[in-house]
Amino acid sequence: MLDIHWLKTFVTLAELKHFGKTASALHMTQPNVSLHIKQLEKMTRVKLIERNPFCLTQAGLRLLQSGQKTLWELKVCQSDLNAINNLSQGTLTIAASDIISRLLLIEPFQLFKTQFPGIDFTLLNTTSSQASALVKSAEADLGFVIAQKESEPLHFSELQQIKWCALGNNLALWQQAKNDESMVLTEPPTLILLGHDTRTRELLDNALPSLNLPSYRVMEVGSVDAQIDWAEAGFGVAIVPEFSLRSKANLTNTVTALPQFPTTSLGYIVRQNQVLSKAIKQLLHWVNEEISRTHLKQPK
Repeated sequence: MLDIHWLKTFVTLAELKHFGKTASALHMTQPNVSLHIKQLEKMTRVKLIERNPFCLTQAGLRLLQSGQKTLWELKVCQSDLNAINNLSQGTLTIAASDIISRLLLIEPFQLFKTQFPGIDFTLLNTTSSQASALVKSAEADLGFVIAQKESEPLHFSELQQIKWCALGNNLALWQQAKNDESMVLTEPPTLILLGHDTRTRELLDNALPSLNLPSYRVMEVGSVDAQIDWAEAGFGVAIVPEFSLRSKANLTNTVTALPQFPTTSLGYIVRQNQVLSKAIKQLLHWVNEEISRTHLKQPK
């Protein structure tokens, strides 16, 4: 039978393609990495890697395929065993974007830490796409995402619908200039948007023509908070989710609802058929309560 530690070392080495990086990732010495590979090759009676230059043999490629699946299944199994036992001690890893975690999850997380002090709670600050990948690989137990499409091996549950708004004083003026040739703008309009590596940008690009603007330029930033800050500083108009403005009590710029923009879903993802622990169910209950409590706080 293959030693699971040897298999983990081999899979990590196959993915990183470097003995030193593998040793660092697994908190091992480089000689121990080499020893694990030699022991695995001795056990399987086949050569798994070529060292100069590094590459997997045909046998190595085959073992990698099964090894990745085996390690993933073990992670998922351990997560389900913890849930079945309603573990009061252990770990819980959650992946969520910064805007979701700060606006919707802080109070539920505080309640969670109070009621489940024995669970080591970890929050990974990610994009929605990264959160999906982390849950799929069992690196995270739960993910909070925007615009998730139902796809194996993930199950998505909607928590609320997201609507969009524009933050900035010049939107109406720009739209007027589009239809009035006698108006001359001193500079082209600037839309402040998230980068192309986010799901929300994928949704918004198709809706931007409905703003009916003259030729405009785009300022890309890395977070919704940055969008709001730059818009408030007068650098352009930010297109943001309405819920992102609920906690902003001192906005000075105009907020314009964008009902023509498509709504999208905010929700959570787990692996299909994943067993949810008592702790996760309670956390989701608190998140639902937080959403219900803040739902009426719409920007004016």
